[in-house]
Amino acid sequence: MNSSQKASYHAGEAKGQTQEKASQMMDKARDTVQSAQQSVQETGQQVKAKAQGAADAVKDTFGANK
Repeated sequence: MNSSQKASYHAGEAKGQTQEKASQMMDKARDTVQSAQQSVQETGQQVKAKAQGAADAVKDTFGANK
């Protein structure tokens, strides 16, 4: 293998490693986004439940739930 072929081989090897690293980083970013979306959704559900509880308490106070 001459020096030109070796350089070409190493360039291809580096490209493959870079692509793999980029793929791993994208997977990690995707997982982070999914986790954040899930957290926001759960927080929204908790806020909704607390708001409903507060609304029911106000209705009970004024007799609107009867």
